[in-house]
Amino acid sequence: MAFTPAVLSRRRLLQLGVWAGAGLLAACRSAAGPELLLAEADLPAAWLKQLPAPWRTRLVADAAAVQKAMRELGQLPAPGLVTPGLVALNDGWASGLSRQQLQSFEAPRLWARLAAFSAPVARLFAPVGEAQLAFPWAYSPWVIALRSRPDLAARRQEGWQLLLDPSLRGRLVLPSSPRISLEIMGGDFERLERLRAQALAYDDRDGLNLLLSGDAEAAVLPLQRLIPLLRRDQRLAVIWPQSGAPLSWQLLLRPAGAASSVPPPLEWLGAVLEQPLLEALLAKGWVPPLPQAVLAPVARRFPASIAALLLPGDALLGRCWSLPPLSLPQQLAQQNLWDAAA
Repeated sequence: MAFTPAVLSRRRLLQLGVWAGAGLLAACRSAAGPELLLAEADLPAAWLKQLPAPWRTRLVADAAAVQKAMRELGQLPAPGLVTPGLVALNDGWASGLSRQQLQSFEAPRLWARLAAFSAPVARLFAPVGEAQLAFPWAYSPWVIALRSRPDLAARRQEGWQLLLDPSLRGRLVLPSSPRISLEIMGGDFERLERLRAQALAYDDRDGLNLLLSGDAEAAVLPLQRLIPLLRRDQRLAVIWPQSGAPLSWQLLLRPAGAASSVPPPLEWLGAVLEQPLLEALLAKGWVPPLPQAVLAPVARRFPASIAALLLPGDALLGRCWSLPPLSLPQQLAQQNLWDAAA
């Protein structure tokens, strides 16, 4: 019997193509490397470009979406839900995760390169001797940013008290988080009340835009966001009060459910602490918590006014403080104080 080859219709060809594509996609997913989960712009682009294979990035909208993804991992398994190998969060958002959700990097040599003031953050503020669950790759103090106010900049020795100057009434942007305002006023009710009377807005996300547009003349902002602007905008001045400042931290975390077959990319993590990447990060305001003597040769390549902010010295850093998570009673007490000062 003669064999007559079947003639495939166009629809049949398309169906086969879809099935083949689906199979190929499934194969690619199964062979894909571990993920770095992060919000857009939370890691420097120059560093991300060096992320080695088989690692890949998964970008989400913001830190809230990163935290939500981590919470979902702690619930019942869902189809297609993959545990990332690394997660990028700042210390505020990371405080919402339990220690049981994380695992140690087990890289003491890398952590030994960091300055001592980063150690509590690496333990996520657990007691000395507990596992290092976070890689604190950058820190930023909250500082005073001034626009076109050389008269106030000349009084920088007044520190945080400068924010209470009558000329700033309705011209000051404060952080969204009440805790920062409480910290810089030392929890003093009278000073906090006066500070709140000064506020134009509570918005650190768009506070810089309010400052640059001239709607505000002063703002309390993370130093990281200001460093790239200082070279090109002569109207701006930054005051890091000599009494110290609260610190914010950028962290990389390793989820507990991450596959153990692919270890964390330690060489990539370490690259942020040395040249040539270090100088590129400093130019964008990202300052790794290296010992001042190690950071000095690179920081001093910048103009003196910027180098002084990148390299504040051990004495000033010693007067700064990180913000461990608050207990529920502490949160309620702070909220009551904040509301009463309105």
